[in-house]
Parts: sequence; C-alpha cells; structure tokens
Amino acid sequence: MLLHGYYRSSAAYRVRIALNLKGISVKHVAHHLRKGEHRAPSYLKLNPQGLLPALETDDGHVLTQSLAIIEWLDEIYPETPLLPRTAYGRAECRAFSLAIAAEIHAVQNLKVLNRLKAMGHSEADAQAWAHDVIAEGLVACEALLANQAGTFCFGDRPTLADICLVPQLYNARRFKVDLTSMPKLLASEAACLAMPAFADAAPERQADAE
Repeated sequence: MLLHGYYRSSAAYRVRIALNLKGISVKHVAHHLRKGEHRAPSYLKLNPQGLLPALETDDGHVLTQSLAIIEWLDEIYPETPLLPRTAYGRAECRAFSLAIAAEIHAVQNLKVLNRLKAMGHSEADAQAWAHDVIAEGLVACEALLANQAGTFCFGDRPTLADICLVPQLYNARRFKVDLTSMPKLLASEAACLAMPAFADAAPERQADAE
C-alpha cells in the first residue's frame, strides 16, 4: 500500500501510528505541504480535497480522511483492536477522537492559518488563533477523560483516542500551549511514547523530516 503524507501532518501522523500498531508496512510518498505539493494535479486526481493523508490500497482503492482510514484498517486487520470493547466505550472513544480531529485540528491547521493571513491578519494573530483553539480544546479533552481509568485514554491499551491525542499534543507544543493542567492527557501520551509504534511514527523520524 502507498501512504501519501507529510512528516508534520497531524492527520498523516495518526495513520502512521495505526499502521505501526497493526504491524503493517507501507510505502510512504511525501508531499510538502508548505510548498503546495498536495495541490498538484496528479495528487488531486487521488484526493480531490487536496488533503493529506491518502492511502492507496493493494486492490486499487484510494481512502481519504485519517479517521476513516484508521477505522478501515481496524476492520480489515482486526488484530490489536483500536476501539474499546463496549458500545458505550466505542462511542466515547470516537467522541474524544472527533473532538481533536474535527474541533481542534480542523480549525488550527495550515490551511486555516494561511486563510487568516490572506484575510489580512498578521502571523502573530494566526499563531495566537491556533494557540487558543488548541488550549481550549485540550482543556475539554482532559475533562472528557475525568472518569476514565487505565494507563491510556480509554483503558489499558491504546485506542483511536490515543492515536489522535499524541499528534495533537505535538502540535500543542509547537504553538507553546501550557499543558501542565492536563495530567491525564500527559500520562496517556507518556504511555504511548514508550511504545515503538508511537515513537517510530514521530515527525522527526520520517524520511522527509526537515
């Protein structure tokens, strides 16, 4: 399979983690976001949204949107499940994951920050926007885990929630968000980063890292 991504893309980072947890090897194809390579006509034929990642499967399908890709992987390769065992647990895990993927990351990514600057806002304004979005969202995520026990976000094994959390905390530090009031998030992150599947997916370990 081919995974189209970029070393610092949070969404591609999520899929790299999931692939590692499943023990699946893929070929990585890099598209430099800041150089606009994801808008090339050849890539737009694969993903008309021009977003990363995209996964080309062995049978010729092209899958987009990181959470959809991860859930497909979980269905096709059920070993090392990425969702909790109960229906309530799966719903809560998906809600937490979407709080990050749809509510935090979606409004602080490069596309949004570039749009803010195109509208006349300064670089400082764009950075402040991203900082505040991330900080407010992660405070809510910490609260969502208040009644959860276990080493990871939802129990004693990593799930989709942890796969979304680790890249978002990486982003949070880039934007200098104070994480000291989020002990549950930090504890889950530490447990994840002790695992090779998470550590090997880190941006700085990718072939296209700068």
